[in-house]
Amino acid sequence: YNLNSLIQNIDLGTIGLPDIQRPFVWKDTKVRDLFDSLYKGYPVGYFLFWENANNEGVKGIGTDVKQKFANLLIVDGQQRLTSIYAVLKGHEVIRENYDKTKIVIAFNPLEEKFENPDAAIRNDPRYFQNISKIWSNDADIFDITDEFVENLKKHKEISAEEIRKIRKNFNKVKNLENYPFSVLELSSEINEE
Repeated sequence: YNLNSLIQNIDLGTIGLPDIQRPFVWKDTKVRDLFDSLYKGYPVGYFLFWENANNEGVKGIGTDVKQKFANLLIVDGQQRLTSIYAVLKGHEVIRENYDKTKIVIAFNPLEEKFENPDAAIRNDPRYFQNISKIWSNDADIFDITDEFVENLKKHKEISAEEIRKIRKNFNKVKNLENYPFSVLELSSEINEE
């Protein structure tokens, strides 16, 4: 599976969570590190799915209503897949205490660095404040890049080489949707034990 096909299957509801899975527990810094690893092309593990023999006790990923019942359940990789889905779609996650929050990750295209924005980063024009916007339905990567460059020029001089680097690295982030994942699928005949 590439990342985009996993996201589409989650959106449709064909990939879901079995009841045995826990709520979202990762800290935002761990999600940031996951995106850094994806960006650098490091392996981030495989996903283990289980074919769903019945639809009882299955939850979709995210807080929106799904079109279909899940026929693949996540057995291993829930935190990674939920993290990726939440960031790419700009959706909220439900934390252990049942609070709903969005995971925000900023990106510095010149240093190729991801951060969870604090007050200093939110005021730093070298950072694109929320990478979720790169994958929104109405996003145009060329417009996003041009706006970023124009804003950065108001604060510092940028060379033609730096502009090329910014464009290249924004495209590299956008292309994370093509990141390949290995998935193992267990037969529906296997029981929970």
